Amino acid sequence: QVQMVESGGGLVQYGGSLRLSCEASGRTFSNNAMAWFRQVPGKEPEFVAGINWRIGTGYGDFVKGRFTISRDNAKNTVFLQMNSLKLEDTATYSCAAKIGTYFSRWRADYDSWGQGTQVTVSS
Repeated sequence: QVQMVESGGGLVQYGGSLRLSCEASGRTFSNNAMAWFRQVPGKEPEFVAGINWRIGTGYGDFVKGRFTISRDNAKNTVFLQMNSLKLEDTATYSCAAKIGTYFSRWRADYDSWGQGTQVTVSS
């Protein structure tokens, strides 16, 4: 497994921006696809964004161009830049890793998870 630690969450006003980071350690970061999921209490976890090991990204339908996922393989870190934040973006955001080149939109495909970082958007 990969150990991952998220950071960058916090309180932000509606329309603001946050940049989440997720640093991985443990097994080699290479050939791992990465993703961000989010969860609100009482609701199912939701796919936010995924990034392939080499090239390729994908986003949840609700993102609509507001978020950007990226990775720095030299630093074993994946990022989620979130702009134009809305009240409904309030959630706990967790990063996840899976062995293999391509990301998945399904939580069950990931074998390593961070502890999550809280994002709260205020009006």
